[in-house]
Amino acid sequence: MRDSIDPDFASYVDARQGRWLRTATLVYGDQARAEVLLLHAFSRLALVWGRQDDPDVYVQRLLYQPALSRWRRVKVAPPSGDTTLAALAGLTAVQRAVFVLLHFEELTEFEIADLLTLSHTAVHGHGQTALTRFRSGLGLGDWRNPADRR
Repeated sequence: MRDSIDPDFASYVDARQGRWLRTATLVYGDQARAEVLLLHAFSRLALVWGRQDDPDVYVQRLLYQPALSRWRRVKVAPPSGDTTLAALAGLTAVQRAVFVLLHFEELTEFEIADLLTLSHTAVHGHGQTALTRFRSGLGLGDWRNPADRR
């Protein structure tokens, strides 16, 4: 067991924890749950630090794949007052994960497909449906209808 923390690992965690905590909170709809999952992901990464080619992908998989597990899915209760979080709460767990990864993490559909172990077609379909439902949740209408585009 190590007596001290690797300074490179500590700076890695410092640099990324804020961004991932925000997006995990959006995916799971609960900051406490997002904190627990992020802590778990960083703890697991600490055990293999230095042996991972891409620690970002490792942490992202540990952080976002549980959102797709049928055993961990929890219906997100819409928060009062925040229309964005309320609109996200109206999405399914898969749609929420794809939507957040597309629009907040700015990953490509192919990167999301690899990360969540879904097909590119499934990611595309979930992304389109999520965008439509999210816009409806915000009261913006259907993005495919030219009259509703703003």
